[in-house]
Amino acid sequence: MNKLKQYIYVAISILMVVCILFFLVDYLNYKIIALLLLLLVSSHAMVFDIMPTILSAILSAIIWNFLFIPPIFTFHISNPEDILMFIMYFIVALINSVLLFKLKKIEKKALEKEEKEKTLKLYNTLLNSLSHELKTPISAIIGSVDTLQELEGKLSNENRVLLLNEIAVAGLKLNYQVENLLNMSRLESGTLKPKLEWCDVNEEFYRIIKNNFQNNARINFQFNDTLPICKMDVGFLEQIAINIIKNALLYTTEDKKIIIGSNYSNNDLILTFQDFGKGIPSEHLPYIFDKFFRVPQTITGGTGLGLSIVKGFVDALNGKIDVKNNNPNGLKFDIFIPVETTFINNLKNE
Repeated sequence: MNKLKQYIYVAISILMVVCILFFLVDYLNYKIIALLLLLLVSSHAMVFDIMPTILSAILSAIIWNFLFIPPIFTFHISNPEDILMFIMYFIVALINSVLLFKLKKIEKKALEKEEKEKTLKLYNTLLNSLSHELKTPISAIIGSVDTLQELEGKLSNENRVLLLNEIAVAGLKLNYQVENLLNMSRLESGTLKPKLEWCDVNEEFYRIIKNNFQNNARINFQFNDTLPICKMDVGFLEQIAINIIKNALLYTTEDKKIIIGSNYSNNDLILTFQDFGKGIPSEHLPYIFDKFFRVPQTITGGTGLGLSIVKGFVDALNGKIDVKNNNPNGLKFDIFIPVETTFINNLKNE
């Protein structure tokens, strides 16, 4: 709020309170009215800057003298005790205003310091995570390229294919980490807005699994032919699915499957992701969507951004996400996304 508006609010609020007190003057002693006006000045000091607050102190003192200290409707004060009280009121109002303003500045500086420390901690966490997550695929790419260059003409076709595949896998890992960082930046800045389009959720999941996980046999998508055609952001859906599936594959043993289900109810597209890993201690579940959070004593790998990005995309779609430990083990994510559906498909499903 700019200074001019603060001055106006101070003046209006004092006039309103004084009008109320003036009609109650027969029931309230003018000394009690002084305390009430001091309370008003204190409230101004907690909200406004120092100069509007000083104006509040001066204005309230003058009005109190003119309207409430006998003889009223004059600035003359006949009683020495009232003169002393008026001076004390003015001093107390000014001191109170200045002290509260300084206290507010101290609190603001403390909050800024806390925010800086928090930002620095997040930066160090991110830097430590990325130093491994980015260095590993980069080293794999550089090493494979060096081998191809140094042993050109000496490598068998099979070894050449293996090195090229290693470069491709490392490139995908690198792209995934960079994409997550960009997505988190866009989500926090509010520049990432959903672009809604009609899509077949079943087909989209088949495409996502094929393009990003090479139809990994561990991923079991349960086709639901009763789903209507939904209007939503396909890119957001893909980012949600990729990050949850990657997280599930990372923490689930090779012999366990990840089950993905979908349904439609009460205008919501309902997506479920179940893995059968070790799950998460219940005390850590409330923090699973926090940036850079990783459950203590878990395997290394990941920056702790994946699930916070999932939450960001779900929020951007005006949806909600719940997570709980699966029975007997693992995690289950339930995602509810409000969607528009086609009338033709609704008829087909009736």
